[in-house]
Amino acid sequence: MSEVTRILNAIEEGDARAADELLPIVYDELRRLAADRLSRETPGQTLQPTALVHEAYIRLIGAEDCRWDSRGHFFASAAEAMRRILIDQARRKQCLRHGGGRRRLSLDDVALTGEPAEPDNLIALDEALAKLTTEDKAKADLVKLRYFAGLTVSQAAQVLGVSRATADRHWVFARAWLYHEITADDELTDR
Repeated sequence: MSEVTRILNAIEEGDARAADELLPIVYDELRRLAADRLSRETPGQTLQPTALVHEAYIRLIGAEDCRWDSRGHFFASAAEAMRRILIDQARRKQCLRHGGGRRRLSLDDVALTGEPAEPDNLIALDEALAKLTTEDKAKADLVKLRYFAGLTVSQAAQVLGVSRATADRHWVFARAWLYHEITADDELTDR
């Protein structure tokens, strides 16, 4: 059992000191994930990697249902927390700067390839991802790990406990599904 898994089990059992032990061990990796994710945001991003890590960590440790089966499960939860923080920030920016007006773009424009993500694009992706989660949670989880945590297909497959081939198939399907979902909304607004 790894040190992280041991500490996660202690946190689950209610050991208050265990949360203090966890941050120094996972901090560098969380900060790297946050820095990578924020590097793909538009220039002028006001959220710093350190702040994103701290906010995500507070959400993770403060959650009522903080139960992690493994190190991978913890990092998947951290990716989800970072996603929610970035979506919340994008929504705040959209409301303040753009008067709430939304513009839909294709999935390629949403930056699954690493290009900067505009707040409108991030929200469009989040809405489509929420629909995918209701239809196929495993594929949605893969997208979250790839896009929001910056994991490779192999790393995401390991976290999800599936083979690399399955993760590849899920990734191809999820991208096509999200692209269709986002562009279908574009077609409706163009009419």
